[in-house]
Amino acid sequence: MFLLDYLDHTFKKLKTHSANCLTLINLSLGTFALISIFHHEFRLSLFLIFLAAFADRFDGMVARKFGVESEFGKQLDSMCDIISFGIAPALLVYQGVLHEYGTPGTLFTIFYVACSAMRLARFNISENNGYFTGLPITAAGCLITFSFLFYKMIPGHLFMFLVVILSVLMISNFKLKKV
Repeated sequence: MFLLDYLDHTFKKLKTHSANCLTLINLSLGTFALISIFHHEFRLSLFLIFLAAFADRFDGMVARKFGVESEFGKQLDSMCDIISFGIAPALLVYQGVLHEYGTPGTLFTIFYVACSAMRLARFNISENNGYFTGLPITAAGCLITFSFLFYKMIPGHLFMFLVVILSVLMISNFKLKKV
């Protein structure tokens, strides 16, 4: 009887923290991507950002499936997303392309990170109504990361254009149905 109660209690705790564990995996992968960028291992950082997106995709699904959605989880997810889909993709593009443009490249990078933070702050105070307002940060981060696959074929000024467009889309007011 004691063993069954202990196992039941343990299972409930695991279930409760499963979504947060996936969120922390997202954070870990995003941080590892940043470290890879500092070592100019751009392909590894690309892979890590995409893995972080995979973990991010499932943390919310797991929370809803197990009925463990919480305000803490929502805040934690946003804090992790700013690393994995705000800072990591921005620094990847900066280190790979935009640093060649000096101050404008730096300003566009900062603008993207600032818009990412504003996007997440707005998401955290909004009601969950089945729609995103503006482009989700995960989508923007993955689009920038994916475009970096072609950085040798795409002129650098187009990366600046892409960074600005995605930044503005994140803070815009258009509605996008959640899937």
